[in-house]
Amino acid sequence: MISMMDDKGYQIVDQPITVKGEGLALNGLLDIPSTAVGVVVFAHGSGSGRFSPRNNFVARHLQQGWVGTLLIDLLTLDEAEDRRKVFDIDLLADRVLMAKVWLEQNARTKGLGIGYFGASTGAGAALQAAVRDPSSIQAVVSRGGRPDLAEPYLQSVTTPTLLIVGGDDEPVIEMNRAAYRLLTCPKRLVIVPGASHLFEEPGRLEEVAEHALSWFQQHFRLATQEGTGAQTKEPLR
Repeated sequence: MISMMDDKGYQIVDQPITVKGEGLALNGLLDIPSTAVGVVVFAHGSGSGRFSPRNNFVARHLQQGWVGTLLIDLLTLDEAEDRRKVFDIDLLADRVLMAKVWLEQNARTKGLGIGYFGASTGAGAALQAAVRDPSSIQAVVSRGGRPDLAEPYLQSVTTPTLLIVGGDDEPVIEMNRAAYRLLTCPKRLVIVPGASHLFEEPGRLEEVAEHALSWFQQHFRLATQEGTGAQTKEPLR
């Protein structure tokens, strides 16, 4: 394990983990606060992985709000070099579901509600995964995402979904507005003024992290209060 203190005095304990299945192994970093209200799987986009600086920034913010995180490589090193696989939403959704099953079986995380945080193409994978196996999934957040890549699934999403887009990211804004109209679940669309696709402008990624934390905390707590029932699963493909 890798242990350090952040600038707010919060102890960060990154546990390297490996999710195995279907003849492959996916590397990840798990951090579970001592009184976690839930755990979030990060579905990275465009061939990115567990070391994504932007997703790590958001993960640290979630951890400080008592939300656990799993940053995981959805593709192997060889696969990440293949642009066809980077945009293979079915494959990426399969890998998100592998991570979900691992969390449901791991001693530190079983029993916790699960959320998905998807960036770019990872948002499409997260939304497809939330439809194919909605059990335990309590919230989805998309950052600069491509929910349109999951269009056949959008009307079937039941998980509360937050779409966050940069105000200067015009093409992606329109994709998210179209997806938002198709969603029938509890939903919200947030457009961050003055932000580009990667939210690189000062303070903009902090806004993303704060919106995400609020959404996950709200829906993890609601699910805890109301309880959740078993739902039908679609097997991995």
